Amino acid sequence: MRRLPIYFLIDVSESMVGEPIEQVQDGMASIIKNLRTDPYALETAWISVIVFAGQPKTLAPLQEVTSFYPPKFPVGSGTSLSKGLGHLMYELRKNFVRTTFEQKGDWKPIVFLFTDGVPTDSPSDLKAAIAEWKQNWQQTANLVAISFGDSTDNRILGELTENVLCFNNTDANAYQQFFKWVTDSIKTSSLSVENNLTGFELAKFDDRTITKIDLSKQDYQPVVDDNFVVLAAKCQNTKRPYVIKYRKNVYMDARGDVGLRFQLVGAFKVDSSYYELSDEDAINLKINTDILVGGPVCPCCGNQFGLAFDETCGKIHCVGTEKVSTCPWCGNQAEYSSGTTGFDVNRTRG
Repeated sequence: MRRLPIYFLIDVSESMVGEPIEQVQDGMASIIKNLRTDPYALETAWISVIVFAGQPKTLAPLQEVTSFYPPKFPVGSGTSLSKGLGHLMYELRKNFVRTTFEQKGDWKPIVFLFTDGVPTDSPSDLKAAIAEWKQNWQQTANLVAISFGDSTDNRILGELTENVLCFNNTDANAYQQFFKWVTDSIKTSSLSVENNLTGFELAKFDDRTITKIDLSKQDYQPVVDDNFVVLAAKCQNTKRPYVIKYRKNVYMDARGDVGLRFQLVGAFKVDSSYYELSDEDAINLKINTDILVGGPVCPCCGNQFGLAFDETCGKIHCVGTEKVSTCPWCGNQAEYSSGTTGFDVNRTRG
């Protein structure tokens, strides 16, 4: 049986935390459910899921649709597209069956890349990964790059593939429409290979939900994703990690001056895989709390102050009504109070 390998390469950086990652989780479940009702997909489609943040990981190895169960998606710090691509190419080399005189190999693999932000790789690492992709896989696999929103580094995506699209999260049904389009694209490709046609046919899409991207509009910005500010924290009571997410907001004040601040999106629980998927290279990037609008409740224990700063270790945790609090990072005990001036805190790569 000739396989049609389908790889999902998914950005699980901190900027995806909250609704985006939850919708991707639900979307993968809907894709598999619908593919199991399609006879052509059942015959040919094999699915794999690879995630990347600061580090990459195979969440689901290549397998038949019938045996595939959507994995739980983690999050990590950083957006290392070079490591994500490198891991994808490793999986392709390991799994791809080439045609020989003795057998017919796999159909041309299809890769769906989902990302919502700016790569935080060094330019040299990213350049090397893109060069390897172009040399070894650009003609051997079909890659579709999809930007979740309009904050992605489109120029980089354009170097990887001509199939660069933007998913517009415009309403409550947008995610459903988007993942239906992904499912339909897999179905049409499965039908195509069964009929000995091209093997790669994207389904038609509604321009309100999915649009072609202007590949000339953005420049590459390394180190950190400036569309968001993400802070890493720990719960004082449960010792569990969580992240606090703020979204960029450019505004104009009463005098007509343009200013920058970041509006709270929320605080979100993460598990220990957050550290496994985070970039191992330490950075020393800070943000002043004066431009962070809103303070979260701890998502792990409900403490009303989810952004307390320990001067001893320089890290963030939650505090409640207790007189003396204990930092879950370093064990330092201290009394905390609120202030009227901002202070610098460490931010992650986003």
